[in-house]
Amino acid sequence: MNQVWKFIAGRYLFAKHRINFITIISYISVTGITLGVAALIIVLGVFNGFGNLIKSFLINFEPHLKIEAVSENGVRNIEELRKEISGVTGGYYFSPFAEGKVLVFNGRMNRVVNLKGINPEDGSRTWGLKNSVFSGGYINPAAETPEVLIGILLADRLFARPGDTLTIVSPSGIEGVAAGVAPPKYRKFVVAGLFNANSNDYDGDYIFGPIDDVSSLLGYSTGFQGYEMRFDDVSEANEYKAKLESILSKDDYAVSTWYDLHKELFSVMQIERWVAYALLTMIILVATFNILASLTMSITEKKRDIGILRAMGLSDKAVMRIFMYQGLLTGLFGIAAGFILAGVVYYLQTTYKLYPLDPMRFRIDAIPMELSMSDFITVGIAAIILSVFSAVYPALRAAKIDPLKAIRWE
Repeated sequence: MNQVWKFIAGRYLFAKHRINFITIISYISVTGITLGVAALIIVLGVFNGFGNLIKSFLINFEPHLKIEAVSENGVRNIEELRKEISGVTGGYYFSPFAEGKVLVFNGRMNRVVNLKGINPEDGSRTWGLKNSVFSGGYINPAAETPEVLIGILLADRLFARPGDTLTIVSPSGIEGVAAGVAPPKYRKFVVAGLFNANSNDYDGDYIFGPIDDVSSLLGYSTGFQGYEMRFDDVSEANEYKAKLESILSKDDYAVSTWYDLHKELFSVMQIERWVAYALLTMIILVATFNILASLTMSITEKKRDIGILRAMGLSDKAVMRIFMYQGLLTGLFGIAAGFILAGVVYYLQTTYKLYPLDPMRFRIDAIPMELSMSDFITVGIAAIILSVFSAVYPALRAAKIDPLKAIRWE
């Protein structure tokens, strides 16, 4: 009788019988688990899609590693720093940069923005600027008036277009300006082109220009603020960060990967993911309460059968297993159906854009989805555990039934 409990559990679950209240609750249990599992996987898939989309935008546009001078005056010893970086990074290219807050004017329109200085001749090897320019052209280092690239959102706010001349005012020497003893430090720049980085931060708040002109305007006495690097494989950034931190003084330089610079963003996204996971798991939890209810009522209905089985020698543990197995099977059916439903939604979304978006507003034409095997495993295990635990109380109750009383009662 080692495996008889499985046979009996299957008969109880799949036997042809009339539709009654217990059957309806069992169907509701399976439906609830199906919807809960599907909803959880779909939502996690959307989180995966948006997370990977943002990650790809950042990796394709930004440098992967940044070495920045702690001092406000910029890099102290340029040649020494260049030699130390070259000794660690080998053949990987690194480019100097300078950055600071400025006030930009286009006629009567003005904004406080970030002005970033790069080497126009090789900055495209560390930034994805060249591929992001969609109107106008890239910076011409030989231009008589220094040229800049501005983000698409910033261009709209300033009513600026390629060919317009911007006046950029530096905060350098602001004390003298405030005291009225010195004029503000400013410079004219021509808009070479507009870029679209698929990031509101860059598209709405950044201007890129030649490093010599930018560093001079910002008042960096040494010429620049640090170096930026890009790798063939972005995962190498952490390896080279550790190497550089081991040879560079933390008092002089800060080394950051692209992930470090956006750590708060990814932390918030991870928290949102776990909150969504917890809330949607409640759907599965509610469905498993229906399993508890249906099994409890099933035990009451089949009390005489249980008494006869106990009288024939079926052990307490075997009786428990019958109803634990029923709970497990109910959960497995719901999980399998939920997996299939999530897969169907994923196929429809990726193939037919079931939930479209306005690309002019959201930069993408549909909600992104990426299903992960780890999500299937995590959700499946959680649903199985809840299903089995929901059957514990009914199983214990069934095991405590006195066979003589059960037979006599019927």
